[in-house]
Amino acid sequence: MIKKYFQAAAAALFISGSVNAQQLADYVNPFIGASTSTAQAGVYHGLGKTFPGATTPFGMVQVSPNTITGGDNGSGYSYEHTSIEGFAFTQMSGIGWFGDLGNFLVMPTTGKLNTSSGQLDNPALGYRSLYNKKSEKATAGFYSVVLDKYKVKAEMTAAPHSGIMRFTFPEHDDARIQIDLARRVGGTSTLQYVKVVDEYTIQGWMKCTPDGGGWGNGDGKGDYTVYFYTKFSRPLKSYGIWSANIPEGQSRKREAIESAAYQHLIATADVLANVNEKEGKHLGFYTGFATHADEQVLMKTGLSFVSLDGAKNNLDAEIPDWDFEDVHNKAVKLWNDALSKVTITGGNKDQKTVFYTALYHTMIDPRIVSDVDGNYNGGDNKAHKPTGFQKRTIFSGWDVFRSQMPLQTIINPSLVNDLINSLVTLADEKDKNYLERWELLNAYSGCMLGNPAVSVIADAYAKGIRNYDVKKAYNMSVNSVEKFGNGEKGYTAEGEGFGIAHTLEYAYADWCVAALAKSLGKTADYQKYYKRGQAYHNIWDKEKGWFRVREKDGSWMAWPDSGRLKQWYGCMETNPLQQGWFVPQDVAGMVKMMGGNQKVIADLNWMFNKTPENMMWNDFYNHANEPVHQVPFLFNRIGAPWDTQKWTRAITRRAY
Repeated sequence: MIKKYFQAAAAALFISGSVNAQQLADYVNPFIGASTSTAQAGVYHGLGKTFPGATTPFGMVQVSPNTITGGDNGSGYSYEHTSIEGFAFTQMSGIGWFGDLGNFLVMPTTGKLNTSSGQLDNPALGYRSLYNKKSEKATAGFYSVVLDKYKVKAEMTAAPHSGIMRFTFPEHDDARIQIDLARRVGGTSTLQYVKVVDEYTIQGWMKCTPDGGGWGNGDGKGDYTVYFYTKFSRPLKSYGIWSANIPEGQSRKREAIESAAYQHLIATADVLANVNEKEGKHLGFYTGFATHADEQVLMKTGLSFVSLDGAKNNLDAEIPDWDFEDVHNKAVKLWNDALSKVTITGGNKDQKTVFYTALYHTMIDPRIVSDVDGNYNGGDNKAHKPTGFQKRTIFSGWDVFRSQMPLQTIINPSLVNDLINSLVTLADEKDKNYLERWELLNAYSGCMLGNPAVSVIADAYAKGIRNYDVKKAYNMSVNSVEKFGNGEKGYTAEGEGFGIAHTLEYAYADWCVAALAKSLGKTADYQKYYKRGQAYHNIWDKEKGWFRVREKDGSWMAWPDSGRLKQWYGCMETNPLQQGWFVPQDVAGMVKMMGGNQKVIADLNWMFNKTPENMMWNDFYNHANEPVHQVPFLFNRIGAPWDTQKWTRAITRRAY
């Protein structure tokens, strides 16, 4: 399940109150949604899986605490965890499928050098530390915490391509900053390189491949290299590299690296003092120094997905000196400017916090992945320099096409234009002729279902967002619905996918192509795809009064005893009740088929009334999952707008 639990900002647009546009960042609470706990969710999904660390709007860098490496903990952090293993410079937000990134893990320590982070349930084994929960602070563009084991205060802030950290140490003869270069959420980097450039500087890279797990535990095809350029405020006098001896053929995926045997390899790594350069399968770097009480030591890092020079240029351009507060203030200004795209009136402080934190979470992805000079790593693994757009990554299509992306077409049209350019050029660079549905750092992961990019393009074009190769975008949209769609048969059958979910979502994508074709004067295409957009009729069972799965021979699949509440019956992570409202291309036709406005209004209210008070994962209105995110707004289309107001207010009060 891929989550964007906190991207229903549109649902909160009713909140009223006058807000000073210069202080909007003060309403952001990054801890909202920052949990992956299945115990609290009561099921394998349901909570936000966001991160609390410092970032900028759609920035490349996220400097954030990490509490866990393994499991389905995509953000690397969960609020209820009691220890921290380090602070990474890249994070994903609001996603499942084991996650990825979490690279370049930094930890301030004192005393004996540990090369293993240890375990969440036994932090004393490694360098991870219990932390003072009351000391933990997160705001837009800033994070800080006190690490109990080391009595160190850690503070961090970010620029778009770089970050700076400030550590306040106690008096100690053996203090240090150590960096786990192999660390990766959901897996490990498979190869790393580090070099001491001068007495204040190191640089290197971390190669992450599907063999090292990560996105989808490798099935998501995440394959990227992170380049870093790092400077320390204290000179490198007592430094070194640790290198674990990973045997040839050793599995590097999530389950393997969590094993006691693999962790033993890390804990017994060779420590190579004063070595200036090293390439290896599991490396770390440390720099040690003596500190007096409350001495502050800083480090700053620029990242690039293109080259070492790119990482250096990014750092030099954004953080040329050691002014931590200046970087922080600039990050806050970026957030104030971004959040001011939507101003509201009325409401109390808690309501404003819910609203602006939700809006904040819509501005994490799709993040910039091009360097300050415009260079980016293309789908052909070559450096490219775009013309007229910024390269962006993490298009979590199924998660966002019915919520975040329509919002961004209104408040950030240039961002949507960047995204479309990024998807179209990526297809070209990879010699594909179709659009990816879930893109991560050039990977065609194929995650989830439907053709969400086609929806984004149709929506953007209709709203005048057209600064991309329209002909190519249209052709790729056509190719996408032909490659993944209901085809001339008019439905997706059992054994070919999730029959209800696929049929409805493919029909909508066909209609999107029809809308594009009509605008472009392609009459024959318009007629063809408009007809295919009516495919929802083909899986409607009049006897059951709902959508039903067809077998390959066209007959009905057996109707479950629990009827339309049956989870996974023709649906992806949901049930026919929740999925069955998805006919946005023909709401009037859907409502007529369902028995008319009053019957549908009653059915919708029944569904909302049956929903648990806490709105955790459930069989009715399941706000924790994407397929229902447009449902509260159906009332607006069928003569009961007051019910949209009623239930959107309830959602923002109960789910956030």
